[in-house]
Amino acid sequence: MVARMVLLWLALALALAACGQGPGTAPSQPTAAAPTQPTAAPSGKLRLIIGTGGTGGVFFPYGGGLARILTEKMPNTEATAQETGGSVDNLKLLQNGEAQIGFTTADSAYDAINGVAAYKDTGKVPAAAIAVLYQSFIHVVARADAGITSVADMKGRPVSIGSAGSSTETAAIRLLEAAGLSVADITPENLGVADSVAAMKDQKIDAFFWIGGLPTAAVTDLVTTEKVVFIDTSPLLKAMVDKYGPIYVATVLPAGTYKGTDKDVPGIGVANLLVVREDMPADQVKGILKTIFDNLTEVHQIHPAARTLSLESAVKGSSIPFHPAAIEFYKERGVWKE
Repeated sequence: MVARMVLLWLALALALAACGQGPGTAPSQPTAAAPTQPTAAPSGKLRLIIGTGGTGGVFFPYGGGLARILTEKMPNTEATAQETGGSVDNLKLLQNGEAQIGFTTADSAYDAINGVAAYKDTGKVPAAAIAVLYQSFIHVVARADAGITSVADMKGRPVSIGSAGSSTETAAIRLLEAAGLSVADITPENLGVADSVAAMKDQKIDAFFWIGGLPTAAVTDLVTTEKVVFIDTSPLLKAMVDKYGPIYVATVLPAGTYKGTDKDVPGIGVANLLVVREDMPADQVKGILKTIFDNLTEVHQIHPAARTLSLESAVKGSSIPFHPAAIEFYKERGVWKE
């Protein structure tokens, strides 16, 4: 009987050893950087997941349009757009291998590759740019009857600073800081743009921040029923650039973009990037870019923000290095300048 128990124990030990465990040892934990090879769809096609954003913003429809074009035009490929919280979610999905392509603001991408701010706990994200898509406007929107005409006026007010961990939240914190405030000086709410709009309609917040392309659908919806003001943030640009670099640039909200805006509103802009993991195979990177730029007319029809994309604009304004295969692609198309 004893001999039999010894044999059973040995068999169990050998089985555990084969799984990388031993008696009394804990299962091994996954590493932060997951394998990057896209999985094959049941059809055998290359499967690409695109991290986008919330339904009220621009990333979501833009990503959905790109997914459709890649599926229809890129040989042996099946692309799917995934709704997410935005830039931070997308970069973390790239980090753990759950997405192969992501939309992100330039400031969030810079933080990601350096493992700071929203990425402090997860570490550096091995992301690389493949295109600069368009420039977002940092919306700072207040109810017209709230008496808020500057970021400094938000002191003591209920304000949405964007989804927790989002690039909007990061920009909001930085704008408050540039105005001499902190999050502790307001009553903050962590809401995405669609929820911010709903909260403003219900008079639960007096103002909100949002980084988005023009026009943003949720903001367009807001101004159809509510009177709002768009805050001029241009006086805060120098402080932002002095501390965080030329990621932030001067721009305007053009008159007529939203109902009630009868003149340009000066403000701050930030570029939006299309990114992949830095170790994505070269043929996949080139295949994605070839499909996008060989079907650029169709891309332009996805959303007004997509109309600014060109080969020339795609290589200007990235806050992070380009994927080597993307550089090769743009050199072949004659737009990459050393």
